[in-house]
Amino acid sequence: MEACSSQGKFNVTTYNAMSMAIITLQTFAGMWINAFIVSVLCVSWVKKRSFNSNEKILLFLGCVRFCYFCITWVYSFLKILYQCRFYAHHLAQLFSAIQSFFSFSNLWVSAFLSVFYCIKIANFQHTFFIYLKMRIDRIVPWLMLASVLVSLVISFLIYGIADEALNNNHNSTAPGNIWKLNIKMDRRFFPIFFISGFEYVAAFIAVISSALLLLFSLWRHKHKMQAKSGKNVSVDAHIKAMKSILSFLLIYSIHFICAIMELIYATKKATAVMIVISLFKHSFPSIYSLILIFSNPKLEETLIRTLSCLKCKICMK
Repeated sequence: MEACSSQGKFNVTTYNAMSMAIITLQTFAGMWINAFIVSVLCVSWVKKRSFNSNEKILLFLGCVRFCYFCITWVYSFLKILYQCRFYAHHLAQLFSAIQSFFSFSNLWVSAFLSVFYCIKIANFQHTFFIYLKMRIDRIVPWLMLASVLVSLVISFLIYGIADEALNNNHNSTAPGNIWKLNIKMDRRFFPIFFISGFEYVAAFIAVISSALLLLFSLWRHKHKMQAKSGKNVSVDAHIKAMKSILSFLLIYSIHFICAIMELIYATKKATAVMIVISLFKHSFPSIYSLILIFSNPKLEETLIRTLSCLKCKICMK
């Protein structure tokens, strides 16, 4: 702690400053995009006084991602610029738990949204699939509640494990015990890595399976329509939907790879690699939200109209 305090209360390098600048830009973009989704849905609710299941999931997802960006920015700011004081208190454990809550909530709700689109849009004649299609609107609120409860339980576990590990870290700071300390820290954090890895894999399987099933259903339906009436507006809509799904699959796969690599490098002294991986992972919610906007006619139309109004105001000035 003495060596840490001697470096000054406010310790920043060019490398850390660049990382913080990039995170700030990502956070600003992510907060604006998700705030836009939430505001459009809230205005729609004021007019209709009702939400369908799709709007409920999008509203909840937008709120979770907005909070995720806020807490991630504060967490990164304290960890990068006030590292000594940040780890000296219980702030590290607390922020890790809160960030994990919003991160896993975002992960599960994204997976539920993919499954929801598959069940509502895909056309399969299997009995169980038809049953889900009839019941999905009633299941959606319970799925969102389950995602919150599961994420809350995991965040409490992460806080407890991190608190115990870091407390033992403060009690074992002799130079001769550094190598043994790293091994102990790795072992103590293993439950966190295991739980996180299991959630990432489970959500990834759910997303990939539902997206591939939806792609297959849209592709089959597109060919049937082309065989009957040639190219029309409905076929173009199917092609646009398939492009959106493929874009989402690509982005989600990159996010999954970054998440797994982050777990792998978490116990290694590869700070540069960890920062690059975190930056890529941090950009996923913003890109995914943009894909949702451009795949939703109401959100896309409102965004275009909003940007046109802003452009007109700027030109008038």
